[in-house]
Amino acid sequence: MHKTKRLILISLLSAISFILMFIKFPLPFLPPYLTIDFSDIPALLALFTVGPAGALAVEAIKNILNFLFTPADPVGPVANFLAGASFLLSIYFVSGRQLKHHLVPAFLVATLVMAAVMSILNYFVLLPLYGMIMNLEDIAANLKVIVSAGIIPFNVVKGLVVSVIFMLIARPLLPLLRRRF
Repeated sequence: MHKTKRLILISLLSAISFILMFIKFPLPFLPPYLTIDFSDIPALLALFTVGPAGALAVEAIKNILNFLFTPADPVGPVANFLAGASFLLSIYFVSGRQLKHHLVPAFLVATLVMAAVMSILNYFVLLPLYGMIMNLEDIAANLKVIVSAGIIPFNVVKGLVVSVIFMLIARPLLPLLRRRF
């Protein structure tokens, strides 16, 4: 019964995460294709209730569903999964399952790790691949500018915004989820 409840929780959080992907907004000082959404919050809830495997499952299911709905952009869901995975795993390794201890440092470290991982991946893999698929040769010529002026600030802001919102909703919501699942 316990495994069934865990699977139900992962499924529910994945569905909520997928829906939250559609509620997004660009930041005024960054390129419009970099949008902030709150779809990582259900994965964070999964991290603190069912562990890192469940959280990564939420991220994977959300991005697979996103790819099925928008198959024209195969790089976006991969980038979103990699960003979410680096964020979640960093939090897990710094704070473990302790919500009361090390949470602020864990979120700060996770934000920095996500920004670093995504800047490296975007520079060497994701942006060149995206430029190749979409036939945009100017991306390869402007990689340094795109990463330094767009990717790094975006990931820092996204990490901080998601962290603050999660900390606001986690205290009342996590005990409820732990009791039910």
